[in-house]
Amino acid sequence: MEEKTYQSSVTLCDDGKYRWVYELNLYKNPTVFLLVWKIFFLIFLGIFAVTNISDALNWGAQKVVENLPVFGYVILGMTALTALGYLLYAAMMGGKYIVEFQMDEKGISHKQREPQAKKANQLGKATIFSGAASGNPTMVGIGMNAQRTEMYSDFCKVKKVKSYPLRHLIKVNALFSHNQVYTTSEDFSFVKNYIISHCDNIKK
Repeated sequence: MEEKTYQSSVTLCDDGKYRWVYELNLYKNPTVFLLVWKIFFLIFLGIFAVTNISDALNWGAQKVVENLPVFGYVILGMTALTALGYLLYAAMMGGKYIVEFQMDEKGISHKQREPQAKKANQLGKATIFSGAASGNPTMVGIGMNAQRTEMYSDFCKVKKVKSYPLRHLIKVNALFSHNQVYTTSEDFSFVKNYIISHCDNIKK
């Protein structure tokens, strides 16, 4: 078992940066699963929309209505495959997503902790290969998402900040960047208010 030599509470370091590490329980906190599910739902929704526009032009609105049950079955199948892939990922990660955060006046970054990052990259490659070999785009997408182990948010580019205290989650969203910040209940308000106070371009 990996020894915890890091600080879970938000700590101001000598270089003026705040640092902390958060352990996300992948079985109890649904945030990562919901993120992956949302990505694939939007992909399938886009495909469904394009297909139905074509069907409506060629066959009329009735064809669109007939396609709705098919879309429902596709989403159910996608959900089942996503859940299966997510449970596999959670098991490989030991049920935890351990991430290091670093924050200063300019921005905030997160990085999955070693050796989890290496394991995630290996698992991602294997999942991408398996999904490509079987023609399963959902598995390919899960593998690509697993390989994303770090992200940085520049506060001057952030447009929206959303908080979800029950999930210990603060979403820091820019145009092409959606960062997910986790912290303990004790530090949640401080981190949220610090981020908001340094984001001059967020929507009020």
